[in-house]
Amino acid sequence: MAHIHTGKDEHDYTFGAYIVKLDKPEPKVLLHMHKKMEMLFPIGGHIELVETPWQAAKREIFEESGYDFNQLKILQPKNSLRALSDVNLHPYPIAISDQDPMPGHFHTDIAFGFTTLEYPKAKPLAGESLDLRWLSHNELISLSEKQIFPNTKAIYLYLLDTCLAEWESLDTSYFKN
Repeated sequence: MAHIHTGKDEHDYTFGAYIVKLDKPEPKVLLHMHKKMEMLFPIGGHIELVETPWQAAKREIFEESGYDFNQLKILQPKNSLRALSDVNLHPYPIAISDQDPMPGHFHTDIAFGFTTLEYPKAKPLAGESLDLRWLSHNELISLSEKQIFPNTKAIYLYLLDTCLAEWESLDTSYFKN
């Protein structure tokens, strides 16, 4: 999707899926080579005007990775609020940040952490990057700033070093669209 806001200093809302595969003794993180930026990014993209961040998560994850939402679990703080009456409660993000991907334009990114035990059931959709990479903790650390934005690396390291141990994995179906 193209940028919604194109004026100086306007913000687009984006979503990032930080996915960790836990089927082996060492967790692996999923990144893809962004076709325009030529850097490694988490799965994600723009939140459209007609969708919530959680709806964008479901769409973007399938489009860019081939994962069906029911193949993933969402990481959540153990003592977080779990229900509200008469409204849809969304999951807690692992980070919300403002980014400046190009001069004078900003993204407010909502990052969620996910776990899985399997590979995606499908391939990324046509037009998406097919260069998906699973990296270990040490491989992630060794990436330079020319290969990955420092904020992306920091969020993944927080997920690996803190969230996996202190948060719990819930079915994605727990949260409604």
